[in-house]
Parts: sequence; C-alpha cells; structure tokens
Amino acid sequence: MRSLPTERIRTFWSNAYRPANTVVAVAGDIDHATAVNLVTEKFGSGNGTHPSFEAAPSVLPFERFRFEKRPSAQAHISLGFRGLFRDHPEQWALELMNTILGDGSSSRLFLEVRENAGLAYDVHSFQTDYSDAGTLQVYAGVAPDDLPTTLQAILVQLARMRDEPVADEELARARAFARGRLELRLEESRHMASWLGVQEALHERVLTLDEALEELDSVTPQKIQELAARLLNDEALCLAVIGPKGSAKGLEKALKLP
Repeated sequence: MRSLPTERIRTFWSNAYRPANTVVAVAGDIDHATAVNLVTEKFGSGNGTHPSFEAAPSVLPFERFRFEKRPSAQAHISLGFRGLFRDHPEQWALELMNTILGDGSSSRLFLEVRENAGLAYDVHSFQTDYSDAGTLQVYAGVAPDDLPTTLQAILVQLARMRDEPVADEELARARAFARGRLELRLEESRHMASWLGVQEALHERVLTLDEALEELDSVTPQKIQELAARLLNDEALCLAVIGPKGSAKGLEKALKLP
C-alpha cells in the first residue's frame, strides 16, 4: 500500500469515478423529475469509460492452514469455504443456510458452541460475495487451551448441516428471522435507497421487497442440504489461527469434517 504511486491512484480515480459509473438512489418524499434534475445538476452526465476487471486468478493449490503467533490472552480462529458468486441462483439458499448455521443467537453455532458448551464468547458465521467468487466463513474467539475442542465442535455443526436435512420448524424460524430483518430495514428511507442503489450498481436486476421475500420462501430443506453437501467438504476447508505460541498445535491434522 505504501509503495502505490500517487499518479496511479489519481488515474484510477479519474477513470472510475465518473457520471457513467455512478448510481444515485433516492427514496423519500420527492418526485422522479426533481430527483433527476438535482442529480444532473450536481453530478453532470456523460458516458465516460467503464473500467474493466481481470478475472480472479486460480487459487489452487492453496494453503489450508495458517498460524500467526501473538502473545494474546485469547485465540481467534476462522474457518473458510468457497461460497457463491453474487447473483448465483442458489444465493438465497446460502443466505438461509448461513442464518441457521451461525447468524444470530438462535443459530446452531451460538447455541451449541457458546451456550451449551461454553467454549466461545463470540462465534458466528458469515458470507461474502463478489461478481465471480464468494466465501462462507466461521469465526470464533476462544481461550487458547480450548482451541482443539472448539474446532471440533464447529466441525460437527458443519458436518451436521451437510448430512442432515434442516427441520421444517428450524427453517421456518430462520426464514422469519431473515424476512423480518429485511422488512424492518426497508421501512427506513435510508436503507431503501441503499437497497436499490446496491442492486442497480452490482446486481443483474433490481428486486422489489416482495420479490426478495418470494426468493426466501422458495428455499427448501433439500436445497439447503444439497448446497451444503457441495460446499462443505474437506478439500475446500481452510483454517487461520491467531494466538499465543503453541496454541495451534495439532489443529492442522484435525482439519477435517467428521
């Protein structure tokens, strides 16, 4: 970062941040014509040059395990799998799979690893998605001596997601959680504008709230299990650990789903 030439930053800015590459989303008590006039006045117009992006390079072969030694009282682990690229047809199934696995206080990881086993104060899963790639990750902050037990407890939940269909009641709770969060957020004009702007800028099409809810409703236990079986496998599993000396001993050999 420090070696990045100033001129290169300026060139990137002048090429990328142009009216043709800008999305302005407006939500609130304003009519369309007024919004268009205001945006045109402030941002101008013009086609410009749309920047191109190189395809993501192949990551095979890749490191499956990495440890960074730090003299800390707590250890941090992150397990990762390849996820789905943005606008993948199964993205909504992954959304609910992640919700069930580790998003919120009713998730499996929170209940089993934190509440029942008392192994981690913070444990959760999350996903990232880009135009051509994505990840599904699990994070936990634990006492260094509890690392092996915590890793095994997380792997058990991942294997369970892969091997067992989600119960209808559990899926219904996850769907209600995802629906409620989305509906509540979009009651605010700020979040509505963000919802529209992000989709216009990054996605293939702009979904209405009702269309997004229909996508969530279409996810079945079978779809989630089939997706989990494809994503959650030993060959794709990676682990990163930050902790004191000796805390990661034996973890690399334990890096496999039961």
